[in-house]
Amino acid sequence: MPTITVDDILERALIGYDLSPSEGVVLLKQTDPEAIANIRVTADKLRQAQAGDPVTYVINRNINFTNICEQHCSFCAFRRDDGDADAYWLDQAQILEKATDGVRRGATEICMQGGLNPQAQINGKSLPYYLKLVETIKQEFPQLHLHAFSPQEVQFIARLDGLSYADVIAALRDAGVGSMPGTAAEVLDDEVRRILCPEKIDTATWLEIVSTAHKLGLHTTSTMLSGHIETLSQQIGHLEKLRSLQQTAINQGYPARITEFIVLPFVGQEAPKSLRRRVGRDQPVLADALLLGAVARIFLGNWIPNHQPSWVKLGLAGAIEALVWGCNDIGGTLMEEHITTMAGAVGGTCMEVETLQNAIASLGRPYHQRDTLYQRIEKR
Repeated sequence: MPTITVDDILERALIGYDLSPSEGVVLLKQTDPEAIANIRVTADKLRQAQAGDPVTYVINRNINFTNICEQHCSFCAFRRDDGDADAYWLDQAQILEKATDGVRRGATEICMQGGLNPQAQINGKSLPYYLKLVETIKQEFPQLHLHAFSPQEVQFIARLDGLSYADVIAALRDAGVGSMPGTAAEVLDDEVRRILCPEKIDTATWLEIVSTAHKLGLHTTSTMLSGHIETLSQQIGHLEKLRSLQQTAINQGYPARITEFIVLPFVGQEAPKSLRRRVGRDQPVLADALLLGAVARIFLGNWIPNHQPSWVKLGLAGAIEALVWGCNDIGGTLMEEHITTMAGAVGGTCMEVETLQNAIASLGRPYHQRDTLYQRIEKR
């Protein structure tokens, strides 16, 4: 049987075929500059066909409401124990102040996530505390979209309160959560997770919670924390699981699905020493992130058309480069960001709208503001 070539794989992708996992690995392991250039061109052509030329962005504000966390993920420089000098836990007034500032600056979305703080309870229960966080913002700003609480946080609440995942998701949805961040995915491979985040939910649980959200009408995003201890096959396995999840949502007629895919390259400057030594570098390798992003577009684009780089992790210049490697969205303004910044990222924590617009325009591409669910926002 003849060996399949990179050109064969790319030609099949361009006429609409989904890549097999083995074909995805072939693309990811390329080191020949010409082959990599062809992968980039193919990803850019598919981006144009699947998402169009405009580059989108969202005006949003991050609120990381606590860094107190019961878990000890090997890559995390954000978590603290209660009582640490730099541990924090925002109260409702502080959260509302940050939301108010976001609205004043034009935000349409608040993204809210935090550490797993066992003390975050009301009358001995966790769910009422999280519902109160939502209601604090939604009562004051009903127009804001709340993109909040990862699958890990859903499992945390369910475990502490003895609830099903569906119970937790439905309660958050009914209180005003509009969508769920697809974080805590790291790499969806339990061999990797046992080393990287042994206390976190396993792959099957992450997939179950996200699929349950889709059944209950809550859209999610999807991510991959890349460039640490995972293999190329494990990267492709992660993409395959996301594609299958989206296919299920679409084929089963669920009311919600995955809205976007984001590559999150590992930043290790402030990570625990054991993982830093194992990875051997502190900042992402741009070339690796770009190639992975291009292959993700080719592998996922028929099913997940919106792809986004992380300017926090890659810097704005790296993120703009990713827009010609298959990405069609530049992300959000964030206004503040603690998780990646505390890991030692150099991309910054806030991006002005004009800065994003000018960077996009430098590519000769049009730009459009969008909402969290990728609906275009028209200027008044």
